[in-house]
Amino acid sequence: MTDNDDHVGKPAAVGRRQFLKAAGITASGVLAAPAILKFTSVASAADRTNLTFASAKFFGKRTVAEMVDVFNQSQSRILVRYDELPPPSSSTEVHQGLVQRLAKKDGSPDVFTQDVVWIAEFAGAGWALPLDEYVTADEAGAYFPGVLAACKWQGKLTALPWYVDSGMLYYRKDLVSKAPETWEELVAAATDIMKAGKAKIGFSWQAKQAEVLICDLVEFVTSNGGSILGDDGKTVHIADDAAVEAVQFMYDTIEKYKISPPDVRSWDEEPSRTPFTGGDVAFLRNWSYVYPICQDAKASSVVDKVGVVPLPHFAKGKSAACLGGYQYGVNASTKNRDASVEFLKWLSSPETQLLFATELGLAPSRPAVFDSAELGKAQPFMQTLKPVFVGATARPVTPKYSQVSLALQSAVSKAVTNGNVADALKEAKAKLEGIVGA
Repeated sequence: MTDNDDHVGKPAAVGRRQFLKAAGITASGVLAAPAILKFTSVASAADRTNLTFASAKFFGKRTVAEMVDVFNQSQSRILVRYDELPPPSSSTEVHQGLVQRLAKKDGSPDVFTQDVVWIAEFAGAGWALPLDEYVTADEAGAYFPGVLAACKWQGKLTALPWYVDSGMLYYRKDLVSKAPETWEELVAAATDIMKAGKAKIGFSWQAKQAEVLICDLVEFVTSNGGSILGDDGKTVHIADDAAVEAVQFMYDTIEKYKISPPDVRSWDEEPSRTPFTGGDVAFLRNWSYVYPICQDAKASSVVDKVGVVPLPHFAKGKSAACLGGYQYGVNASTKNRDASVEFLKWLSSPETQLLFATELGLAPSRPAVFDSAELGKAQPFMQTLKPVFVGATARPVTPKYSQVSLALQSAVSKAVTNGNVADALKEAKAKLEGIVGA
């Protein structure tokens, strides 16, 4: 704790009206147009506790940097400097950058954002500050239970929820009368649409050797009644029949059914999205950020032609959506602990979650914000996704997740390239058992 932390225990003095004015939001909660933030210095840097906030880059009407400016403008005791990291689509680079900095234990960055799958790793390494003493039971109860649970490691709260996301199926309403509920139905519909010349690509998804491949893997495997790891985090199921069948289907979409082009093997989110909004794809697996783009006439050829539903499932399974989203953390080595917690709680507050939802399209992790009239006016589509988000499936929970992910990325990429699925997953099982200590 430093001498600058003379505000210990005091809540951020940011009234709702003051916050909304700084953010450019009208009294009704709707973003004012053009809502461009203009700031003046309220106190010199020398008079304020200085914090560093490292976050992945997100795309929207505004930037994370502008959100930080809202905080800096709303009070005069803390000054936050934003350190922009690569976007979530480059999650490996974001992860490596955070690991290198947090491992130094020099206190920088004070506050950071983290993919939900890194929470166990950062907490297990002692890099994330336990937050239970700073968050009351009532405060914790204001979040979706599943997201809050994902922010805990060994029963301790080591992150605070930011936003929730999950995989979903986009489909062309003008090409099909009913969205497919099973993968078999999707194959049939995609095949018919392609044969009729109504779309060049039946099904677009992400098979690039990257983190998104693991997200897709979770959805395919879980929708077949399988899993990657057991609930104990040590038993490996990736070579079980359910997983082998699911990965075989991933390969078959390219080589057997030919509803997905070979290019999907090099696609992550944006390359898979572009042909869909360009009007060349019947079905797309992606995240929630895609919908606003679909409705933007400047960027989309499918305005008002797109529907969104839960992902399909196999005959013996049920729909599964991979839980995504970034959450907040405080560096356990920060020299400005109380100021960091104050900023953290501001970031996760209802008002700030509303601002992130309306301006960056990031779904709130608070039910009250999710169901609010303000969000309904600004993002009516987002509210329809609540059932998809609430039932999302987590990726394997383990402090060694990054090693697990890299091993799986290599094996699954190999499987969907050469088709030797069973062998690739047997190799993956052996590697994962060595990693998680089964």
